[in-house]
Amino acid sequence: MVVLAAVIGLGSWNISTYAITPGDATPVAPLVKIHGVRTDPRPDRIMLTDVYLQSLTALRWLTMHLQPHVEFVTIDQFLGPGVPTDELQAQGYLQMSDSKQAAEVAAFRALGWRIPSTATGAVVTAVVAPSPARSADIHVADEIVSANGQPVRSSCGLVGVVHSLTPGTAVRLEVARARISSQGDISWKAPSPVTVRTAAAPRGDAASKCPGVTGASRSWLGVSIEDGLHYALPATVTINTANIGGPSAGLAMTLTLIDQLSSGSLTGHQAIAATGEIDSSGTVYDVGGVAEKTVAVQRAGAKYFFVPQVEVATATQAAQPGLKIFGVTTLAQALRDLRRIGGDAPIPLTLPR
Repeated sequence: MVVLAAVIGLGSWNISTYAITPGDATPVAPLVKIHGVRTDPRPDRIMLTDVYLQSLTALRWLTMHLQPHVEFVTIDQFLGPGVPTDELQAQGYLQMSDSKQAAEVAAFRALGWRIPSTATGAVVTAVVAPSPARSADIHVADEIVSANGQPVRSSCGLVGVVHSLTPGTAVRLEVARARISSQGDISWKAPSPVTVRTAAAPRGDAASKCPGVTGASRSWLGVSIEDGLHYALPATVTINTANIGGPSAGLAMTLTLIDQLSSGSLTGHQAIAATGEIDSSGTVYDVGGVAEKTVAVQRAGAKYFFVPQVEVATATQAAQPGLKIFGVTTLAQALRDLRRIGGDAPIPLTLPR
């Protein structure tokens, strides 16, 4: 009876640890639609790979240790200290939205297009609880476009307004509220006013790196922010990543777009998979769950797996014979490696202008 009670207790005791297990390796091409420029009707098989993230009870944590290919992580590794779990899904969808935008820009630039950008505001990437921003009902993906009557066009623009304010000061913000669909698509409403009363910055808060801002901040809103940017693309691109969050599909999406926008076969007609966050300049950054993604890639029958350079050892250790691992730090390097396995150099089907 005591044992039964203990098992029941463990089964209902939620803990702050999550399990990462192998997900799926999914061809990207069927998810992509491009209008406004020519595309190749015979795309290569380039796969993105994801993982499953599961919250755990104490009992589930014990049983998961008996399974292969499981990685355990704490919630702070995803969200950061003090960020509540109810922002986890929105944070993942914002990361995917940013990743798709970066992939589109990087792909067109790699093919010779000049893609101008316009700064739009400061986008919220995390909200601490408790905090002034949390009390004002500000959430992940909201975009702050004005503070105390001054236009905000970047994260540093907001920092510049708040940095030297006395704690307890009321700040009048204009905020474009984010709307996130059940499948993760993000749109923004027209800006509306929000008043936030600042708090004293936490002890040990890092000094700002923004130009013209010196020393540690006096006031604090309790948000992490990134630059909001709009890019003028030469075509309309949509990538259906319903219910997939995080930034790690960036490299796979970029390679797929380049393949569809160019002549020939980017992969030499071979099945490949890729993981890695990418920015608009084509730099590739590390991601999580690479061991579990390697298992998913192997199950999907890919011959080659492109991963961030720092995670080659992890992928290699998880790979079975027959899967070749390529480590990359840039999109240009990935394109060179694809030519090494028989792929064509990408030639744009529509002349860049």
